[in-house]
Amino acid sequence: MARYVRPRKKTQARSGKKHTYKGVTFSSGLELFMWKELTKAGINAEYESESFELMPSFVLPNESWERKANGKGEMLKKEDVNIRSMKYTPDFIIRYPDGCIHCIIETKGYANEAFPLRWKLFKHRIKKHYPNVVLFKPQKQAECLVVIERIKELQKQIK
Repeated sequence: MARYVRPRKKTQARSGKKHTYKGVTFSSGLELFMWKELTKAGINAEYESESFELMPSFVLPNESWERKANGKGEMLKKEDVNIRSMKYTPDFIIRYPDGCIHCIIETKGYANEAFPLRWKLFKHRIKKHYPNVVLFKPQKQAECLVVIERIKELQKQIK
């Protein structure tokens, strides 16, 4: 006897609603919340101020058969394809008084499919080039408040 399997619901891509506050446009309400809490706590943070290259651009000399980017039509032969670099821009950067990076905060309510891979590559870059940087990835407002308290503790240790 065949078993009935309910069809899966289609998952929709989620993206945060943009919010503008004091001339700065934030990608989500969680980012705006974090900004307000950092400001209220007297923590000087930069919003999306720096991008990190995760993978440099390169030319793929190999023969490559692919459909057009829209996924329609016939397979096309491509050669000497220019592959763009992969970059990552964290939401907030907090620096030491000398300008070196102290903390990086990535607020992430709903992650898209590409985020886990980019985050993993970003952590690898941090490990390799910025071994003393502290990373935070709060996913809700309560976690943002915990992050604020930890940053305050870290800043007390510096003074």
